[in-house]
Amino acid sequence: MNQAVPLSRKVSGADVEGPVARARRLVPLIKAEAETTDKLGTLSPNAVQAFKDAELFWMLVPRDYGGLGCDIVELVETLEEVSYADGSSGWSLMANSLATGQAAVFLQEDAVETMFGDCARPIAAGMPGPGGTADIVDGGYEVQGSFRFGSGCAHANWLISGMLVREGGKQREVAPGQPEVAACYTRRENVEFVGNWEVMGLKGTGSYDYRVPEQFVPFSFALERTVNVPLRGGDHFKVGAMGLGAAGHAGVALGLMKRALEEIAVIASYKKRPAYPGVVGDSPVFKSDFVSLEAQYIAARLMVLKAFGDAQEYGRNNVALDVEQNQRMRQAATFAHIVASDVVRKCHMWSGSEGLRVPSAMGRCLTDMYVATNHVFVDPQTLVNAAEAIVQSWVRRAAVKG
Repeated sequence: MNQAVPLSRKVSGADVEGPVARARRLVPLIKAEAETTDKLGTLSPNAVQAFKDAELFWMLVPRDYGGLGCDIVELVETLEEVSYADGSSGWSLMANSLATGQAAVFLQEDAVETMFGDCARPIAAGMPGPGGTADIVDGGYEVQGSFRFGSGCAHANWLISGMLVREGGKQREVAPGQPEVAACYTRRENVEFVGNWEVMGLKGTGSYDYRVPEQFVPFSFALERTVNVPLRGGDHFKVGAMGLGAAGHAGVALGLMKRALEEIAVIASYKKRPAYPGVVGDSPVFKSDFVSLEAQYIAARLMVLKAFGDAQEYGRNNVALDVEQNQRMRQAATFAHIVASDVVRKCHMWSGSEGLRVPSAMGRCLTDMYVATNHVFVDPQTLVNAAEAIVQSWVRRAAVKG
């Protein structure tokens, strides 16, 4: 019997403030802590405590297990709000909430009881992409590996690490040419941290290198990284671990766009340049550029919310998502980054010397966005991979219309 969360820990539902509203309340604090977070290279203690108090680390955790039980659209909107306040803080919250939520939704019961039992509030982080090996043994895996980009791991007590699964010394595959990757959860004390996070953007994400020494991990503490069959939490989790990741990255990009637009609107209202008769904001060129950039943000945001809203609704009404639904999530996340990189760059250009200052919110938006866009999850190849399913959907529609 699962005794993970006593009744006193269950979230009751309608009376509970949603994660988006909680995130909005934290915006002033996260803005104020942004410089400290960057200097520390990881979330400031005040930011960590604020996320704990607002229970945002556990926003994806089902209510029966002490979380907020948010859906995928709420995840996007929550991360947008936090990333608007500070990109590093939004990215860290993304990493922690995804790793923690996936544990609660996809792991087996005994693992969930260990991690979430006795009113525990675990915070997970790490790198689910393959960086080690998992040799199948009786009851689990013998794992080991070295990992980079463990975002949010400085304040985490569980680490998720992707391991290439081997059986009898041979790599296992989930499909031809697709290796099986077990994302294994290990306690913090069983991981060695290396550091190595001195970067130009997303400086405060604590994306440290770490090493998992050789150790045993039970099968129940691992999930295949393409998993899309939720064991608890609701049918919207049929978007799977990959869909959740796409939603998280999209939310960060939207937040950075939103902040850049706000910053340049304010800067342009007082900034003067020699070639302009008044402030920059009165220039017809700036006005035309700004409304175009805002339209790009609105269009990308609507696309993201539609893609993930459609996907979670499809999951609620079907056994599993089809190929097109999965690829449209990836399309939306990557497209949001393409648009955001352009919007943020142009906002920064209009800011002139204001955006060159260190620290400056506009400068952070630029460097954070450039680093976010370099993530493999939103590599241009994702659009190539999505093309066949999306093109064929248009072909089918044309056939129906005759």
